Amino acid sequence: MTLHIETPALLFSATSLILLAYTNRFLTIAQIIRKLKKTYDEEESKSVLLEIKNLNLRLSLIRYMQMFGVLCLFLSVFAMLLLFMEQQIFSIYLFGLSLLALLISLGISFWEISISIDALRLHLSDLSEKKEIK
Repeated sequence: MTLHIETPALLFSATSLILLAYTNRFLTIAQIIRKLKKTYDEEESKSVLLEIKNLNLRLSLIRYMQMFGVLCLFLSVFAMLLLFMEQQIFSIYLFGLSLLALLISLGISFWEISISIDALRLHLSDLSEKKEIK
């Protein structure tokens, strides 16, 4: 198998966009946590505390998503450097590792999205239960 220097470079734009999306998720969740913390300080509601716990898990997952995304980018650049130095075999393995890091990042992203959807469904079920009671 031959690897050309352009091949690892293909991951740059995709990885950059993914990292931007991950950062936006992080910022949104951080903002929600700040609001919920303020609400919890005023009311000390158990449901708010559970929401904060859920969001804390999602923050941890986003951190790992970002770490593996950055690792993907790092390994791609390192593979390009090795190709530049005519180290074909090592660059192929590093590029393979960068693809693996990207897959792990995307897998964790899928997990985080699933948690988010479950939390939203829980909110919607609470709303439907309140409508049925009235």
